[in-house]
Amino acid sequence: MSRLHGTKDFWIGALRADGPAFASAVAEAPPETPVLSRPGWTVADLTLHLASIYHWVHSFAGSGDAGQPARRDDAELAAGATPLQLWQHGYDQLMTLFDGLDPEAPAWNWAPQPKKAAFWLRRMAHETAVHRWDAQLAIAAGGPIEAKLAADGVGEVLDTWLPAGRRAVPGQWHGVVQLTATDVAQEWYLRLRGDGVALLDTATVFGHEDHHARAQATGTASDLLLALWGRVSFDTLEVTGDRTLLEGLRTG
Repeated sequence: MSRLHGTKDFWIGALRADGPAFASAVAEAPPETPVLSRPGWTVADLTLHLASIYHWVHSFAGSGDAGQPARRDDAELAAGATPLQLWQHGYDQLMTLFDGLDPEAPAWNWAPQPKKAAFWLRRMAHETAVHRWDAQLAIAAGGPIEAKLAADGVGEVLDTWLPAGRRAVPGQWHGVVQLTATDVAQEWYLRLRGDGVALLDTATVFGHEDHHARAQATGTASDLLLALWGRVSFDTLEVTGDRTLLEGLRTG
């Protein structure tokens, strides 16, 4: 099993690619255009959502303080500007911050892991990539998420979102699930225990534990990531075994 390890340059590179692609898609769509992958949202809603996140992360990620910041307040965004202008301002500010940010610097996050700034480099890269896909889908021009970035995004769902209890829907699932990304030759094993989940290391666990996967899902890294985020159906993937277990891996 190969594992991808993201770096500051990797995540900033992804932001430099997906940010302008997001802006280009938004510029092409009327603000009231529905976002098909986010029912009830318009392109304006999507743009303001991402702008708000950028402004919020910029407010604390470079402070050197691991204390919890104030909650995000979308009403604090400047009035009199278009959603895309607000997004662009937030994106430019965030990229300036990230360029000079030490990934090891203290910074709060909501996950059960070290409170370091690297969390937000990774998180913003994936937030932007998925919403770039949303925006392009709205104009019928969607392209897949870059394979290595998508594989890291799958890892983020499994090592960050699910251990933090951020499932899309509550429920009780029991069994081992295997995910395989065919285009990056990477696989993940998850053990679901009720409302908990453990990402298994096959090199150290499988020598003495039952690791028979009750469900297997195989596809490109992009399709795996988009399925975990509820953007596409698990039917997009090649699935065998108990597919109900896959619902325990959705986040949001």
